[in-house]
Amino acid sequence: MATHFSNEALKFLRGLKRNNDREWFTARKDVYERELKARMLALIAEINDAMIDFAPENVRPPQKAIMRIYRDIRFSKDKRPYKIHQAVWWARQGLEKTSGGGFYFDVSGTEVTIAAGVFMPEREQLLAIRRYLLEHHEEMRRLLAAKKLKATMQPIDRESLTRPPKGFPTDHPAMDLLLAKQWGVIARLPADFALRPTLVKDVVTHFKLAAPIVALLNTPLIPKHRKPLF
Repeated sequence: MATHFSNEALKFLRGLKRNNDREWFTARKDVYERELKARMLALIAEINDAMIDFAPENVRPPQKAIMRIYRDIRFSKDKRPYKIHQAVWWARQGLEKTSGGGFYFDVSGTEVTIAAGVFMPEREQLLAIRRYLLEHHEEMRRLLAAKKLKATMQPIDRESLTRPPKGFPTDHPAMDLLLAKQWGVIARLPADFALRPTLVKDVVTHFKLAAPIVALLNTPLIPKHRKPLF
């Protein structure tokens, strides 16, 4: 039977949102480990099996793909210790420590998020993607306009520059894409989406539709392989 989440998992996440403190979490850590973390690890493994066919470079060990529920509060004024969702990030091999194109999934007490693309890229990556889009903007637009994708996911809200990036032509037809600081697609679904026995299949469907966009965005970020000497 395909992995999916339980009402108990959603109840835990709703409770965590109201009681984001260590005492509350510690008293219910067994629920977190059993209903959220264990199920998410199993779900990642099943999704990995499917991704081999359309995004093998993004397949990651479940323990590496799952994101910590503990917040990094060292430099934050918000001292709440826990995130209120359980998330996964499938980074591309070779870009795990940066912000290359990948696939994202999370479940909270109020919604499920499925996304794919490049989010918060480093400065050099921003430049590389913008240069690539100068020549490949029409291909990017075709991918974003695909009928099945548009019916399933929407472009992410773009955090954009207010003026053309330095060194780029101001009248280029790709300017709307060049102004963006991140690129990708997203679906926000009701929380009970996580309860469906078809959850794995549904997430895979979203990822497969978005895979060509992820591949395009990663193209300028992948280190060029050296040619063999012989």
